[in-house]
Amino acid sequence: MVLVSAVRDYINRMLQDISGMKVLLLDSYTVSVVSVAYSQSELLQKEVFLVELIGSKSKESMSHLKAVFFLRPTTENIQYLRRQLASPRFAEYHLFFSNILNDTQIHILADSDEQEVVKQVQEFYADFVAIDPYHFTLNVQSNHIYMLPVVMDPSSLQNYCDCVVDGIAAVFLALKRRPVIRYQRTSDVAKRIAQETANLMYQKETGLFDFRRAEISPLLLVVDRRDDPITPLLNQWTYQAMVHELIGIQDNKVDLRSIGKISKDQQEVVLSSEQDVFFKSNMYENFGDLGMNIKRMVDEFQQVAKSNQNIQTIEDMAKFVDNYPEYRKMQGNVSKHVTMVTEMSKIVEERKLMLVSQTEQDLACNGGQVATFEAVTNFLNDESVSDIDCLRLVMLYALRFEKENPLQIMQLFNKLSSRSSKYKPGVT
Repeated sequence: MVLVSAVRDYINRMLQDISGMKVLLLDSYTVSVVSVAYSQSELLQKEVFLVELIGSKSKESMSHLKAVFFLRPTTENIQYLRRQLASPRFAEYHLFFSNILNDTQIHILADSDEQEVVKQVQEFYADFVAIDPYHFTLNVQSNHIYMLPVVMDPSSLQNYCDCVVDGIAAVFLALKRRPVIRYQRTSDVAKRIAQETANLMYQKETGLFDFRRAEISPLLLVVDRRDDPITPLLNQWTYQAMVHELIGIQDNKVDLRSIGKISKDQQEVVLSSEQDVFFKSNMYENFGDLGMNIKRMVDEFQQVAKSNQNIQTIEDMAKFVDNYPEYRKMQGNVSKHVTMVTEMSKIVEERKLMLVSQTEQDLACNGGQVATFEAVTNFLNDESVSDIDCLRLVMLYALRFEKENPLQIMQLFNKLSSRSSKYKPGVT
């Protein structure tokens, strides 16, 4: 299941068969799909000289360029294309959609193309953000709302389910597989998503999913995040998870501008296992081993830098110039990882995360009630421990001992509310 390769293959097919200078137009979702799989330099090699978000204020006519649109097949995007085709800005329109078009949308596009500038309309099933070869996300905002016991906006829940079903369908279309579907019986949301996915794959679009059967059919297992409320409350200690937790990753990009004095080219860095060999090797390493591997990488770079300083002949100079791009790349990579690990070390120390994590593990595993209550109380009294870490500890304590001593849990709630106005006393 190499998801990144599947997306890259789609993008290659979009761009390589269209000769000449091109502009690539994306929506707010597909820009993430493309950015995690393709670099700007690779787009330039495909003669893409401009990347533009649809809906931007630019209305300049570019009749010398061919337009490649890669959009989700939403009502808003179809209406945008309808307006575009009424007054074309580009010489040619090549329309690619990230999921299945319905008949009505196809008819709208056909009727709107009065000037016959549309050269092709295709479905390329990349309706997911492939963050690495084996993981993807659908970038659904505030998706926890749809997991609440009572949904206040049923139409919004349906839109959420449609988005998830479309994303799952796109993944299996990209992989050319039709899965066996299983779901968590106790979850209404899991059941709904599984049933709608099955209806799409086995009834509505059965011909589209009619791939050659493999010896072993893939399994799509739909589970409810609420079934394990403990894991998300624990601090993580592997590289990728720590960056995500302590600094933040969005579409494989890490924003380092809040750190302080940092060079301009390091203010936003890419952290991708497809482009960074060190990250690929260390993304699941624990924090202790990571520190040793960072030191080893720095030592190797210092050796390379030392050898580059020893230039005595014309041959040495020529060799240095030939190796300079690789040297600069190595320098940037070392600087990126050292900066992130240094910042995470600082956060771990300031927030006392080693001690906090020890108590978290006691609560999650087999710690006694008296000892853990005392430890959580001490953290609530410690101003250097962040509010979010205190909240996590109180939630873990409540989950572990909710039936044993409700009075102590209420005491922790009240103490938490006294730390911050964000938390109300006595509210679970």
